[in-house]
Amino acid sequence: MGRNNAATLVTVIGGTGFLGRQIVRRLAKDGYRIRVTSTKPLRAYDMRPLGDVGQIALVKADIRNEAEIAAAIAGAGIVINTVGILRPSGGRTFEEMHADGAGTIARLAAKASVERLIHVSAIGADPNARSYYARSKVEGEVLVREAFPAATIVRPSIVFGPGDGFFNMFAGLLRMAKLAFPLFGGGKTKFQPVFVGDVADAVANALADARTSGRTFELGGPAVYTLKDLLVFIAETTGRKRAFWPFPFFLLDTFASLFGWLPFSPVTLDQARLLRKDNVVKAGPDAASVGTIADLGVQPTSVEAVVPSYLYAYRPTGQYAEPRRA
Repeated sequence: MGRNNAATLVTVIGGTGFLGRQIVRRLAKDGYRIRVTSTKPLRAYDMRPLGDVGQIALVKADIRNEAEIAAAIAGAGIVINTVGILRPSGGRTFEEMHADGAGTIARLAAKASVERLIHVSAIGADPNARSYYARSKVEGEVLVREAFPAATIVRPSIVFGPGDGFFNMFAGLLRMAKLAFPLFGGGKTKFQPVFVGDVADAVANALADARTSGRTFELGGPAVYTLKDLLVFIAETTGRKRAFWPFPFFLLDTFASLFGWLPFSPVTLDQARLLRKDNVVKAGPDAASVGTIADLGVQPTSVEAVVPSYLYAYRPTGQYAEPRRA
């Protein structure tokens, strides 16, 4: 695609977030006009240089405010919802952000005769999950399908890239843990991390292919790792020699119950529950019907090719020295 897309306005709900920014960058490259919503647009003007002059507009819209979302969608041919939170905060709940908000966007998009709707959910969305996060994600999918049956739903695994909340978080925790680090549940939980740029490419490719309408795609990287694999990789990459010792889930649940409500806690009780479930492509109840990142024409990028380029900040010797292997 190219400049022929200039006639199409895309509204990216929550486009100032970690994933949203990369989607906006890719859509700008493809020539779309883009309207980005944010609860605090004055803090996001650094996004305008991602496109040409006037190509990217910032508007104030809270997913909980129906009038603001309706105004943000008005005149758009495409709507992309990237809103998601990892823990409730600032009065925002999983139900409001992932379920009710998603349903509102889909309903308003249908009312405004929007041509395409892309809804970003997550691998692990499950109506029977113990995690409120996972249940709210699937509730959002149901509401989206009811209001906008032709919506394309994408479920990324853990998304990595500069500024991510997974590899950076664990690198920081490993830096603080001077001798040993706990392996939650023995470190056996499986993950399939996907590069943020690949998710953005998958979304853009879905828009270009009408056959993706009404379908669901799970987006994962080229390899599956256990939690222990990833922690060992982070330790080696950052030059932090650490021992790892098994930490049963019931102890993690106890810790999270006592301290997870604190804003600086590394894990909430809901996140502890999520850690019990594998986060890999086609592991859910609808595995037979979902597509993959390959079906969207994307060759996924490996963790090893990208993550070392931004974890240097956690090395004891800084960015100009080779990390010491554990």
